Amino acid sequence: MILSRTSQYAIQALIYLATQPGGRPVLSREIAHSLGVSPPYMAKVLQSLCRGQLLDSTRGRSGGFNLRSGAEHTNLLEVVLLTDGPRVDRECLLGHKICQDETACPMHRNWKPVKKDILACLGGVTLNHLAKAVQSGQYRLADLPQGLVSH
Repeated sequence: MILSRTSQYAIQALIYLATQPGGRPVLSREIAHSLGVSPPYMAKVLQSLCRGQLLDSTRGRSGGFNLRSGAEHTNLLEVVLLTDGPRVDRECLLGHKICQDETACPMHRNWKPVKKDILACLGGVTLNHLAKAVQSGQYRLADLPQGLVSH
């Protein structure tokens, strides 16, 4: 199981918003530029996060997106389930439509414990934890050329 591009961008955008001072609203194009993502694609991702009640959006001159109160405690598994749906938990490594203990693919028994560990890992990490790690300089949020990274 590898996260979809949509889940990756959603997580990066949420962390970006969690690192903003004072919860100020941020325009989708600013987030897209900061993360090196296409603005229309980022706008779609942000709208899905609004529908999932992780973000608020405000229109107008001082509008933009910001985290909803309490969203910083959301774990990554919740974000992935919101963006990719339950397929994350059920998807077969080899792409079979039905892959369970009774109707297993050749990789099922090897993949099942690995997938369980990955899901547990995602469930154990919150946006707040990752935002603090990015703010401390422990991790980078996006792979951007040095000239684009603002300090």
